[in-house]
Amino acid sequence: MPTGNSLGASKPSNLLTPLDSTMTRFHSLQQKSSLISMAASAAKTLTIAGVLIMSSVASNAQVNRIDIIRPDAPSLAAYGDFDIGVRTLTLTDVGRVDVLNTQRGAEATIYDRSLTIEVWYPAQLTSGQSRGGEYRAITRNPEITATLSGQAVRDAAPDTSAGAFPLVVISHGYPGNRYLMSHLGENLASKGYVAVSIDHKDSTYDDAQAFSSTLYNRPLDQRFVIEAMAQLSADAGSFLAGMLDANNTGVVGYSMGGYGLVNNLGGGYSDEIVPSFMSPPNELLALHATGNPNYRDNLDSRIKAGFAIAPWGMERGFWREQDLAGIEVPTFYLAGDNDTVAGYENGVRAIYEAAVNSDRYLLTYKNAGHNAGAPYPVPREILDSETGEGASHYTDPVWDSVRMNNVMDHFVTAYFNYHLKGDATMLEYLDVYPDGADATYSVRNGVPDDEHSYWPGFEEGSAVGLKLEKLARGE
Repeated sequence: MPTGNSLGASKPSNLLTPLDSTMTRFHSLQQKSSLISMAASAAKTLTIAGVLIMSSVASNAQVNRIDIIRPDAPSLAAYGDFDIGVRTLTLTDVGRVDVLNTQRGAEATIYDRSLTIEVWYPAQLTSGQSRGGEYRAITRNPEITATLSGQAVRDAAPDTSAGAFPLVVISHGYPGNRYLMSHLGENLASKGYVAVSIDHKDSTYDDAQAFSSTLYNRPLDQRFVIEAMAQLSADAGSFLAGMLDANNTGVVGYSMGGYGLVNNLGGGYSDEIVPSFMSPPNELLALHATGNPNYRDNLDSRIKAGFAIAPWGMERGFWREQDLAGIEVPTFYLAGDNDTVAGYENGVRAIYEAAVNSDRYLLTYKNAGHNAGAPYPVPREILDSETGEGASHYTDPVWDSVRMNNVMDHFVTAYFNYHLKGDATMLEYLDVYPDGADATYSVRNGVPDDEHSYWPGFEEGSAVGLKLEKLARGE
């Protein structure tokens, strides 16, 4: 666990944008024009947290909305009843190994590692406040900063009337930033969670350093933030005093965030990968490896459920089957079956199948790539740029981004409501006919008949392209 932390004051949000694939440049002006047309068309017809957009929007902030709910979105994608507050904090872990400045064969260099986080929480708005706010987010093209709009109100007063809320930590990929899954952060806060999204140092769009730092630090960053949030909740002087229940924590990890999450769920890294040239110097990765007798003692038992989106590493040898058998925490895996970054059959699906000592689900977006579910839609500022560089980081060749966000947010809600809030009615949304394309929609006069096997919360035809499988512990 981290040896210490200091908490910075809340400050205006001035950073980043979401995503996580190692994507290439977007060169085609024809594709760029098509994306702009699609975004404009969507802006005229989609719903923003229950409010219909009636005409074209005047600013990029209004185009770059993270809170769009499509008319065909599954039912749990909708925002909840809580108003949303948001604050930006800086956390500092004292005494972390500085991977970038540690030389092979030399003693480890130590430094204080600072992380910027975005905290969304249920809020109590004053009579003069209304839902809504903006974020300034650096994009996959670091020369472009996008203005995003959502439902959160910066520095709003916390809603303390409902007791402590479960904690959800959100961890982006390489590169990415804390706004990568901002649509999910807001959505969860509106439903009674404290959601915390991390800017992982050395892994952001404007600070993408040697990959070895991410390999070593990602599990530590996630655990450190959980502990720091628990300390804030216990601090009577903090705006989060009594607001969150860190003993009921879920972690969402995308790509390299998923890499760190799988490790924190009990999937120790392979002892064979530790001395490889790809790994951090001096076998530092042994800290997180199955063969380390202290590895499991370092895990945080407060993590009660994981949501792993396209976790990277299986195809590169970071886990063997016996390593993944160490996972006992319930986990929901999400992937596109055309993911060429993390891999599918030998990547995410292989992790899902090998985690035999845990209850788990696998949601597959058919024909989708690495961007399935997580990234918010491509910012208009990128589309308006001369080259469109960075656009493919946010898009999928087959799936609409808002559609993918809505589906993911639906299942995150169901999964965490069940595991972190104990709502057994959520199993109805999880234990479904495996292939949505084969499920039967049979409703007469608004009442499902005996032939009906369609996914709850999904309109007729809207589960096509999705597959949700389940394996129990021991399977």
